[in-house]
Parts: sequence; structure tokens; C-alpha cells
Amino acid sequence: MDEVLATILRRDPEQREFHQAVGELLATIRPVLDRHPEYRRHAVVERLVEPERMIMFRVPWMDDQGAIHVNRGYRVEMNSAIGPYKGGLRFHPSVNLSIIKFLAFEQVFKNSLTTLAMGGAKGGADFDPKGRSDAEIMRFCQAFMAELFRHIGEDTDVPAGDIGVGAREIGYLFGMYKKLQNKFTGVLTGKGLAWGGSLIRPEATGYGVVYFTAAMLAHRGETLAGKRCLVSGSGNVAQFVAEKIVQMGGTVLSLSDSSGHIYDEEGIDASKLEFIKTLKNIHRGRIGEYSERYPHALYVAANPTLGWNPLWRYPADCALPAATQNELNLADAQHLAAAGVRLVCEGANMPSTPEAIAFFRDQGILFGPAKAANAGGVAVSGLEMAQDAMRISWSREEVEGRLRAIMHTIHRTCLEAAAAYGLEGDYLAGANIAGFVKVADAMLDQGLV
Repeated sequence: MDEVLATILRRDPEQREFHQAVGELLATIRPVLDRHPEYRRHAVVERLVEPERMIMFRVPWMDDQGAIHVNRGYRVEMNSAIGPYKGGLRFHPSVNLSIIKFLAFEQVFKNSLTTLAMGGAKGGADFDPKGRSDAEIMRFCQAFMAELFRHIGEDTDVPAGDIGVGAREIGYLFGMYKKLQNKFTGVLTGKGLAWGGSLIRPEATGYGVVYFTAAMLAHRGETLAGKRCLVSGSGNVAQFVAEKIVQMGGTVLSLSDSSGHIYDEEGIDASKLEFIKTLKNIHRGRIGEYSERYPHALYVAANPTLGWNPLWRYPADCALPAATQNELNLADAQHLAAAGVRLVCEGANMPSTPEAIAFFRDQGILFGPAKAANAGGVAVSGLEMAQDAMRISWSREEVEGRLRAIMHTIHRTCLEAAAAYGLEGDYLAGANIAGFVKVADAMLDQGLV
């Protein structure tokens, strides 16, 4: 495994996020490789860390003033051993090949854990939708799909949304795909309810994180009711994490965006959360406006020079980072422990640095890794694919019931996989082992392809 990581570092020295994702997996699957020498003999790991296909393309588009811009688009189709490629599209100026590869790599094992037949992929562009008009976003999405359509399909690769890609963007992307291919298929998930979407899809990732958190607590004989929770982010995932915590009797103390964070000691209840949804989803406002509406709440502007995030210093029981990768470092982890936090469950993709994760595990803090805890979004995307294939639509109750059952199954799978290797209660090791074994066995069954 050291040789595998050394090869990756030599081949792609600048891809730090991808190195981190691979390193985390390799550190926990060594016992599996020792027990199953066939994985080493057939170079399963070496094949897993190399994408089956990487697509990069230019995206030229015109703004409302007639100026032409050129962005870079990506789609990394990582592994299709257990099903067609599945994973989101991210539109954000930070997007680069390393980030897309790390997300695609994580997606392989996340999808494996859902019990659904989906491989792993990810894509996106270094386009910033903030401040752009609907017409500009439509033109960008159409230009992006004018290249991507060649590489996707309902039985090949099914993209979804991610940061910067919501219902509006999915609609524009789908419309262009339909025009180019002259067919109406379930090639994208996250679609509108009137044209093939699924109920609960917007809520799925956030709800799933909370169902996983509740399952972790239940395993210790506790419930979420009465727990005080720190949540970062204020986008789709964070909003529905907060909503489900409130529904299950917990208290949400914080939310954030790139400008800073709010801390409401009284709790962000359902009515306050509706204000935040309107602020962020309709007015595209900043989180600081919350304290203008609710003056008792504290607003703290972001200060990157600190090297740590003050959001993680407030007394709480649980922390759910739901903003972006590597937002929670070792100093933050130490602050959480000092503040009394005994459970951390990841809502974003890889939001905790390796040093933070090591600290949580050393301190006996319950840690739910993203590839298990935030699998709810892709699980319901898989359910949307099933509904599209059958040309039917399930009720809200049925979809949420299936989501809850999937998250409970993932929780049980993580515990059982960890216990099988003498690592009782280690959710990180359990998630990595269970996800890896399913994909590795499929690769062996299908030969050297």
C-alpha cells in the first residue's frame, strides 16, 4: 500500500485532496488485504485508485453583456464495477481535477454502501454561479452539456447536483441533453417533480446525515432529543440537517457560509430555519442577515488568518460539519472536545482533516465518516433512477421510509464490517472496509477490465 500511495504522489504530485482520500482508505483496509491475498494478486487497489475514464473539456459561453468566457469542465468516471457511474456535478471556482478525483473516489465507496447498483463518478466546472443571471446560468449549462452529453446516459453515467448545481441547473442541463439526444430518459437525478424527479431528493443528504447520527446515538442507548448541535454550512445539506434535527427534538445552535457564522443559543427553530431558507435560496443573501432579523443571535465574520473556526468552540453535544472539504482541522477538533462534543458526523464530503479524524478516534469521540453518513443523497438519487425506469412516482412517505431504512442498513453494515476485523465501533474503518470489499469482489468477478 505504501508503494501504491508513492505511485500516486509521483504521478500526480499536485492532487492533495485526492492523495488525502486515497490515504484514508489505504490506512484502514490493510487488514482486509492481509486476510484476502487475492486482492493484492489481482492488483485491485492499483486499479481502484486509477479512474476508468477522465474527461476534461472547455466550456465557452457568453454573458449578458456579450462578453465570452471560457471555463474548464470535468467528468471523472472512477469505477463501474457494481453499476453505471453515479455522482454529482459541482460548479464552483475551486473546482480542479484533484477535487473532482477525490469526490469520484469517495463516491465509489459511498455508492457501494447504499446497497444500490451504482458505480462512482463526479464532475463539474470552475464556473461560479454566484451573481450570474438565470440567462447566464442557462447558457453556461447548455454549453457544458453540449460536451458532456457524449459521455453520459441512463445505463452509462447518471450525474446529479452538488455545490452550485441545484434544481435550476439540473433543469437547464436536462433540457439541453433532451434536445441533443432527442429522447427523454432518466439521465440526470435531482429533476423537477413534474418531469421525473423524486420526492425527498432535496432533503435526502441532510436527512440521511441525521438518521445516521441518530443511529450512532441509539447504539449507545441515547437519542437525538435534547442534544445541542453545531452545524456548519447553510446550503442544501446544512438546511435539511438542521430541519431534521429540529424534527427529532434536537437543538441547532449554528449555521455558516463563506462570510462567517451565526450562533443562536436559543436554538434555530423551524420558523427561523424558514427565514434562512428564504434568505439563502431565494434572495441569495449572506448568513449575517440572520442576526439583523434576530438580534439576540451572535454573528462572527470569517477570519481565515486564525487557522481555526470559532464556530467549533461553543458548548454542544454533537457537531455536524456540512459545508465543504477540510473545513475542520486539528485545532477545531481540540476545541470541540473541550466544548463537550462527544459525536461528530460528517455532512459534507471529507470535511475533517486526517489530523482531526485521528484526534476524534484517539479521544473516543464518536465519528461518522462522510462516505457512510452523507450517502442519503445518492441513495435517493438511486431511487429516482428506479422510479424513472418504471415511469412511476413514489409517495413522500415511501421514499423517506426507504431512505431511513438505507441509512440504518449502512450504519449496521459499518459496525459489522469493523467488528469482523476486531475494530468494534470504528465507523471509519467499517465504512471503508465494507465499501471496498463489495467493489473489489465485483472487480474480481468481472476479470481484468
